[in-house]
Amino acid sequence: MKSARLTRAAVAAVLAAALFTACSSGGDNGVPRGWIDDEYSDNGSGWLAPSSTPDSVAEAIHGHRRALDRATGDGVEFLRYADDLVTVSPDRKGSRIEIEDYRNGYHRHSQYLTNWPDPDSESFRGGGPGEGK
Repeated sequence: MKSARLTRAAVAAVLAAALFTACSSGGDNGVPRGWIDDEYSDNGSGWLAPSSTPDSVAEAIHGHRRALDRATGDGVEFLRYADDLVTVSPDRKGSRIEIEDYRNGYHRHSQYLTNWPDPDSESFRGGGPGEGK
């Protein structure tokens, strides 16, 4: 009896993890997290692209999955996706890649994102499920 319950619990956990991963991909407008994870080394607070400039890394990410918008400021590249912001900044070892929630990233870097939609405005829809309603 216990083994059957444990098996069901394990199967449920695996299915829940698979569903979470599928939902977090963001579809066609989402950040290509899996690709970034495969291409660059995870350092715990983001990813590192050794010997690469922020512009070349942002271009590679944008080339893999087209961003909704792109901006540059003080040598930092910004890529806007449906619900996320990718920041590629210079690092002494090359470039550092960070992915954060669009709202938080917008507030953190708003001085460079002057033409991007303010997530606190009434007209902001974010690009996620229900976009354009």
